[in-house]
Amino acid sequence: MLILPSRQHVRRLITVHGHVFLEPRGIMLKFADLIEEHAEVLAVLEALDAGKLHSWAKMGDIPGAANTLRYYAGAADKIHGEVLKMSRALQGYTLREPIGVVGHIIPWNFPTTMFFMKVSPALAAGCTMIVKPAEQTPLIALYFAHLAKLAGVPDGVLNVVPGFGPTAGAAIASHMDIDKVSFTGSTDVGRQVMQAAATSNLKPVSLELGGKSPLLIFDDVDVNTAADMALLGILFNKGEICVASSRVYVQEGIYDEFEKKLVEKAKAWVVGDPFDPAVRQGPQVDKKQFDRILSYIEHGKREGATLLTGGKPIGKKGYYIEPTIFTNVTEDMLIAKNEIFGPVMALMKFKTVEEAIKSANNTRYGLAAGIMTKDLNVANTVSRSIRAGIIWINCYFAFDSDCPYGGYKMSGFGRDCGLESLHNYLQVKSVVTPIFNSPWL
Repeated sequence: MLILPSRQHVRRLITVHGHVFLEPRGIMLKFADLIEEHAEVLAVLEALDAGKLHSWAKMGDIPGAANTLRYYAGAADKIHGEVLKMSRALQGYTLREPIGVVGHIIPWNFPTTMFFMKVSPALAAGCTMIVKPAEQTPLIALYFAHLAKLAGVPDGVLNVVPGFGPTAGAAIASHMDIDKVSFTGSTDVGRQVMQAAATSNLKPVSLELGGKSPLLIFDDVDVNTAADMALLGILFNKGEICVASSRVYVQEGIYDEFEKKLVEKAKAWVVGDPFDPAVRQGPQVDKKQFDRILSYIEHGKREGATLLTGGKPIGKKGYYIEPTIFTNVTEDMLIAKNEIFGPVMALMKFKTVEEAIKSANNTRYGLAAGIMTKDLNVANTVSRSIRAGIIWINCYFAFDSDCPYGGYKMSGFGRDCGLESLHNYLQVKSVVTPIFNSPWL
């Protein structure tokens, strides 16, 4: 049975067992300080749990979590409604109130980042919550619950419930007393979450789902820089990132030179122990994901794509896979259509801007896209033409706490990050009273 937290809201001073707790801003700032104090332990847990690079976790994910908490702490005491100018003899204003009890279901590929992308705005909004970490990566979420308690988050406000999707996740999505669900994961599971929410208490959901993101490289760019960005776009975090640039389209004028550079760089990419600072790619998260990636590589070979480099496991111990690049890929191949979630790139060629836009949009997903060009007109035209939630121009993975992030089409709806995420966890209430004998309306 799933035990729900009480509907107390942390936006008020709360007295529990004689202790007076800070307003959420102070609690969240202390929580952020504790994360930085425990950065080494947290980075080790991230590497052990998810196979992430220890150096990346310590340099990026962990301080990023503290920054996210601080960003939303700054918003926690600035949640205001509006005064309404009514058209009749009425006075009105709006209140933004916490939505209530929130269920967060987070994925295994970014256990720290996703935890705080969801928990931070919900805390700032004044909600209580249940967090279900992925069954592959529960350790760090439990440690965050420990730090939350040290920071002064009241009992019952932030609850971590490890478990499996079909049991714990399904219970959250279908529970009649949970008021909102935020889910990041696959499109197939997102459908199940949405259906369970609809058939229970019609709770609202936010879904950040799969992606098959295109990177469009035009022939006016520096080839060496473009190859670096394309490789990082697919190999960062072992390709286990929903915005990975798994479809790379290169304009024909530089295609041959680009392909040569790309293969050369991929062969020099260091794969191995995530605690080795020289390593750039660790193991896949588990055997299931390892086998899934290898099966897609075999699909690519059978369907006639040309394997330029990689395509094999590394060593006999652990779940390491070579950086893999296919060329002569067609849009109907599985490696071009399906999200692989691994270090596998489909490399393709295009001639015109119009062709590039058409290819970029030829997917059921719409999470992210990248554009590399020196031509401002091309950048503006293409960025406005691609149906995706975030477009990066001459950069990739350019996330920021203030920048909303989410998908179009089957990549889901709702936004993480920015004030749009805060609004996910607030409801608008209108309050109206009559005005009698006023000279002004």
